[in-house]
Amino acid sequence: AVTAKPRVEIQGGDMRSFFTLVMTDPDVPGPSDPYLKEHLHWIVTDIPGTTDATFGREVVSYEMPRPNIGIHRFVFVLFMQKRRQSVNPPSSRDHFNTRTFAAENDLGVPVAAVYFNAQR
Repeated sequence: AVTAKPRVEIQGGDMRSFFTLVMTDPDVPGPSDPYLKEHLHWIVTDIPGTTDATFGREVVSYEMPRPNIGIHRFVFVLFMQKRRQSVNPPSSRDHFNTRTFAAENDLGVPVAAVYFNAQR
């Protein structure tokens, strides 16, 4: 299990560029009927380039994966910010939408994404 916050290093940019990291589970409550998708696990903003997520500002605290049914994908999406900025945390972790969040916060398209699978 990924019980502790994962260490996410940012290799692109420089100390004057900033990034936002979003972690979600699109398979909640189960892959065959993900009606709560996406479930938000973590948001970190203002991560300076060439550092890691611990140098950013945690907007939504890390929630460890707890898949109930089947194999779940846990997705990390990285956006390059145009500047340091405030991001409004969502009202709920369920029914989160990464694309809508990016549009509402003027984050543009992702610069990187990766996922891992986990099951109970």
